[in-house]
This record gives sequence, C-alpha cells and structure tokens, in this order.
Amino acid sequence: MDRANVLGVGVHAVNLNLAADMLEQAADTGRGGYVCVTGVHGVMEAQKNARFKKILDDAWLVVPDGMPTVWMGHHQGFANMGRVFGPDLMWAVAKKSVASGHTHFLYGGKDGIAEELKASMERNFPGIRVVGTYTPPFRPLTPEEKDQLAQTTRQLKPDYIWIGLSTPKQEDFMFSNMSALDCKVMIGVGAAFDIHTGHVQDAPQWIKSAGLQWLHRLCQEPSRLWKRYLVNNTAFVMKTALQLTGMKRYELAAPQQQIAGD
Repeated sequence: MDRANVLGVGVHAVNLNLAADMLEQAADTGRGGYVCVTGVHGVMEAQKNARFKKILDDAWLVVPDGMPTVWMGHHQGFANMGRVFGPDLMWAVAKKSVASGHTHFLYGGKDGIAEELKASMERNFPGIRVVGTYTPPFRPLTPEEKDQLAQTTRQLKPDYIWIGLSTPKQEDFMFSNMSALDCKVMIGVGAAFDIHTGHVQDAPQWIKSAGLQWLHRLCQEPSRLWKRYLVNNTAFVMKTALQLTGMKRYELAAPQQQIAGD
C-alpha cells in the first residue's frame, strides 16, 4: 500500500473508512499486526529515537492521526488520504464489530478507566463483545505479569486489543508484545480511553478539520502537553519546510509487512 513520506516516516495513504475496513478484514483473515496512530508527536519522536522509528517502520499499518500528516500526503499526490483519529477509528471498528461478532480487549488507562470504557462501548453499541480489560501499573510489567496477560489473551482470544497508553509507550508495548499476545490486531489509540469515558473533552469537528486539535488539548492539559505541542510542532514545521522545498531528503525504510491487497 502507498505511503506518504513524512520526515522519513511512512504513513499509509488511508482514511477513516478504509482503515476501519482493513482492520475488519484483518480480523476476518487473521492477517494483521499492530497499528500505529501517528501524528506530529510520533513523527518527531522518530527523529530522535531510532528504536521508535523502527517500531513505525515495522508496523502493519501506520495511519495519519493529525491534519499535518494528511496535508503532507496530499502534497505528495494522495488525494484520498484523510485523518484517522484514534478515538474515531476505535468507534468505527466497534460499530462494524457488532454485526461481525469480532471481539475486543482493552489494555490501558488509569484505575477504572478500562472498565468505564467497556461500559461505554456496550451502551453505544448494543451487542458488542468486549471480552476483557487490563489496567497496567505505572511501571514495566514484571515477567509474571506478562505471563498472566499472555495466558489471559490465550483464553479469551480477542480479535482486537486496544492499547490506551501514551506515545511512545503504547507503540513500544505493541512492538514488544505482539507475538506474545493472542489477537488478530493490536491498535494504539492514546487518548481514546479518556475521551470515550468523558475524562477528556474531544474537540469540535471544525477545530479538528483546521488542524488545531493540538491547541484544544493544550488548553485542557497545559502542564503535561506544552512541550509536546509547542516544541514539537515548531520543529515539525521547520523540518517539513526543508523536506517540501527539497533542501533535505528523507528516505523511507522498506516496509516490513505486506498488507492484503498490495
């Protein structure tokens, strides 16, 4: 599948509907992997963190979470590329799964959030099958905890495992645990857990379309997000200007996984 080159990060030229269809097909066929929902924050993290860059390069699917990544795709000729916001992707797949019967497992969030999200999904999508939740501690899992989590997924065999941590923690978790956890697709959706439980307010659609959701989030959590948005966004604009003018070239790594239909 075609990828836009965003500072050397390959972002697949998809939109929300196509991404949701691809996840549904992967759950049907068992041919999936982990999905990175990547915007400016992820792209800039990849500039300074070689391990994180490899995680994105090795992902089954990297979707454009953020209008700047979409605009870069449009500039490169991918006219149908559209924003795939993590919470929107989660809800689109959840809606499809009611009819398909595909199952969900929720990993992440603060104490109680995963259970709240399970209840929210069951209210919004009657008949949905959320087969389990896990709230991890604020530290790396011990070997015993990893074994227990792997055993749980072997018993439940969820089609989707949704990861609600922050970038780069959730991507690192998926990269490190995809082969150990029994699922078809693993998707890192960041703030989706808090947004779909009402703990973080989502932005109006016009703010999202204008590429200003970062400012909306910054106003809600300034002490935690100021550096991510103000520093990263400034650096992103400068680097993309160099790429777009041809003053600096960024090469894409060869994709590690083939997507059905390629």
